[in-house]
Amino acid sequence: MTIMPTKSSLTIARPKHPPPILICGKCLSKIDGGKKLKQALKAELKHAAAAQGGKRPKLVTTGCLGICPKRAVVTASAATLAKGEYVLVEDRKQVEEAVTALVNQS
Repeated sequence: MTIMPTKSSLTIARPKHPPPILICGKCLSKIDGGKKLKQALKAELKHAAAAQGGKRPKLVTTGCLGICPKRAVVTASAATLAKGEYVLVEDRKQVEEAVTALVNQS
């Protein structure tokens, strides 16, 4: 009796766009100026992508990520999650540094 290897039904897709940046919607609603913080983060992602000559990663609002800081917003990307890290952003002054941490693949 010959056993044939079963074909895997798993399909893997590799999009042309960079991986998304996740931002906690619950944190955004609790912090003062959350909407402006999100807009600043989106603008800085666009600026960083233009400087590198690539496409801007999408900023995706998620549910609770489980960190729940008192005065900050939790963000994450594929690069930070691979290292088991989250980036906490307290105000718009930290947005540029946060984008560097989120987009940096090393």
